[in-house]
Amino acid sequence: MKNFKNKVAAITGAGSGMGRELAIQLAEQGCHLALSDVNESGLAETIRIIKDRNQNNVIITGQKLDVADRSAVFQWASQVAKDHNKVNLIFNNAGIAFGSTIEGFEEKDFKRVIDINFWGVVHGTQAFLPYLKTSGEGHVINTSSVFGIIAVPGTSAYNASKFAVRGFTETLRQELDVMKCGVSATSVHPGGIQTAIAKSSQINESLKSLGMDPNVAKDKMAAQFITTPKKAASVILKGVRKNSRRVLIGPDAGFADLMQRIFPGAYQVLVGKLLLRRMR
Repeated sequence: MKNFKNKVAAITGAGSGMGRELAIQLAEQGCHLALSDVNESGLAETIRIIKDRNQNNVIITGQKLDVADRSAVFQWASQVAKDHNKVNLIFNNAGIAFGSTIEGFEEKDFKRVIDINFWGVVHGTQAFLPYLKTSGEGHVINTSSVFGIIAVPGTSAYNASKFAVRGFTETLRQELDVMKCGVSATSVHPGGIQTAIAKSSQINESLKSLGMDPNVAKDKMAAQFITTPKKAASVILKGVRKNSRRVLIGPDAGFADLMQRIFPGAYQVLVGKLLLRRMR
């Protein structure tokens, strides 16, 4: 897919951050949009921004959506296909974060992260894949993380979900390559992106056992996020045009990927010490 003009893109988590910027940049390139988010006000603001700038007469539809709800995702996919007559791209972008030690989390909190970050990707992929195949030119873009490449202490649920997205998407890409069905897939690995995910994340008191202050950990983490959502969206779309299997976003993601390749075991000691020192 060398360009996005007159294509149709569905985006989850479009109410803020990377999802919003993806929508804005795709609209600027003449791509029609089906946007969703669990946050209705954020979604409405994204649509307003795009409509105010809309010089390409792109068609925009919006839907409140919890990606953890499988039936709702499938209903949305069906509605998008009806509203737009086709679907070319699905950006499974919605996600949440949660901070806790492995001993300290409750099952419901861990499960919610997996349901959104991983199962939301699975639901979106399965729901839209038949429509992407029918279009003859389709692409699945799944948001993993730098924490789908390396693990860090205090984020076991997030790490588990993002490693799962990476493995799922790499398997998907291989299957699509074998099928030669006109659809491809890309796994996206952002480093620290200047979005609200860190400050909106839940953090429990168990992190004190790691020497971290739960009251300041979110602010300290967010302060280390160095890449803008605008830049991240631009890198993702470039990766789609190049049909990249994996897209790394930000120098921190590039460094983490290199470190994991060179020191696949030793990196754990280095990252653990460095992260905890910065979070204290």
